[in-house]
Amino acid sequence: MEALDSWVTNRNYRAYDPGDGQLCPLEFLAFGNPFLKRLLTAVVLRAPFNIRPWIGIQPHTSTKGMGYMAWGYVKRFAQTGDSHYADRARFCLDWLITNRAPKYRQYCWGNDFDFTTRGGTIPAHEPTIVWSSLIGQAFLETFQTLKDEKYLEVAASVADWILTLPRERTDRGSCLSYVAYLQSSIHNSNMLGAALLANIGALTGREEAIEVAKDAMEYSCSRLDPTGFWFYGEHPKYHWIDNFHTGYNLESLKRYLAATGDHDYDAVLKTAFGYFKRTFFEVDGRPRYYHDRIYPIDIQCAAQAIDTLCVFTAEDCEALELAKKVATWTIGNMRDTDGHFYYRDLGWTVVKTPMFHWGQATMFKALAHLFAEVRCGSYEKNSSNLKPSATLPGIGI
Repeated sequence: MEALDSWVTNRNYRAYDPGDGQLCPLEFLAFGNPFLKRLLTAVVLRAPFNIRPWIGIQPHTSTKGMGYMAWGYVKRFAQTGDSHYADRARFCLDWLITNRAPKYRQYCWGNDFDFTTRGGTIPAHEPTIVWSSLIGQAFLETFQTLKDEKYLEVAASVADWILTLPRERTDRGSCLSYVAYLQSSIHNSNMLGAALLANIGALTGREEAIEVAKDAMEYSCSRLDPTGFWFYGEHPKYHWIDNFHTGYNLESLKRYLAATGDHDYDAVLKTAFGYFKRTFFEVDGRPRYYHDRIYPIDIQCAAQAIDTLCVFTAEDCEALELAKKVATWTIGNMRDTDGHFYYRDLGWTVVKTPMFHWGQATMFKALAHLFAEVRCGSYEKNSSNLKPSATLPGIGI
């Protein structure tokens, strides 16, 4: 884990991002055509090797990456008491305070590049509820650990921004929009926003935040398939089921329930977590991306799986052991000798492109979370094999 931290800091918190294809200087050749922009994004994202240096895309800093690094540092400080980690967390959060989305009064964040998918184009610096909610949770945990009120103020400001978002209102709850400039209904973004609203509402006594969070959770929880899965979104073009978005949903619902004491969705949480455990993992801990096939094996699925499983250790006696298996497999199969993690295993080749938030920052935070749950040491890996730490006998990481 220290090698991963060094890898990130030695590069000044800069690397690549899966969706950064439109940072290519030749992007203007798309002439603003949505299909060509989407094609450029997809070609860079899905290339079996890192073509970015060849087409002029330079390493850059990610707001979500800085949020996850801060989150990991705060967890490490809570475990060790080492002020070095607290200082690094403050550095990352101060950077985020400075680099907020420029168009909005409240704190919120997005990408530093245009991002075009089947859902349309999100312009550079346009905030999303996903990134803003996750970063808001990092600020919130930092407040709870370091007791600095400014971090609570930032998290509360993010909640204020979420409350301004459009909502799809239905007879079974309302869905918070993915972005501010149009209604886009996606389950993980809706539930991430609801979780932050519930946390802020519980801390500050803001009833509106809790009411909107309840309405948002009703939307997504009422649409859980009886088998235990959520589609990415309800529109037919979003009908896929994947690992890490399911993890977001589970963590968000767990945070909401803990913050509010609302037991209406306890059964939903139990059903969905059972589906998650039995669907997205191979016997050896290898994380699946989709519910019905293994490949691609994606580092984000590994990181989010470890994180999500750690959230459920108090309720599920198998969760911690499964988190350890996922970490062991990931460190053994997707980690370079210099400490950074690979992007994807396609089955026929491994894409070793060094991403920042997608892999380095999310794995740093996930491993810090795992260390906190184990509570008795850390994991080691030498250059040739995995071995248990002297303070963690019998654990193969």
